Amino acid sequence: MSTEQQAAEFDIAEARRVLGDVFAPWVQELGLSISGIECFPPPDAAPDWQPGAILRMAFSERLCRHGGIVCGQALMALADTAMVIAILAANRGYRPMTTVDQTTHFMRAATSSDVLADARVVRLGRTMSFGRVTLSSASDNKPVAIVSSAFAML
Repeated sequence: MSTEQQAAEFDIAEARRVLGDVFAPWVQELGLSISGIECFPPPDAAPDWQPGAILRMAFSERLCRHGGIVCGQALMALADTAMVIAILAANRGYRPMTTVDQTTHFMRAATSSDVLADARVVRLGRTMSFGRVTLSSASDNKPVAIVSSAFAML
């Protein structure tokens, strides 16, 4: 498949299809939605622009520990899933991969709010890819966690 065909085929609809078809059922139960993907830099892009994806995890009491605080495990799963979608956007099509490393720095609690994941591909490689995700509370847009990750491209 040519790059032009891949780019034309990997749009937000294809990203949503992958989210529904490829990920484990328990990941789908997190209530994730894809708000946007960026395969190509916009005309006014900064020199350090990076391809990526923005996902939203809907608030649910099922994802919380005491006090309506979204648990870290759910946040880490959101970040991992968002980074996979971002890498697919950068690759302009589906490619199998597996998480090799994920480091999460929690900054504050996400309480009774949807959580946004802004995932950016720092380096897309043939055998390894690297990225960063900023998790923010949708209610005030303040950062909740910063995540860095590495993926083996299969």
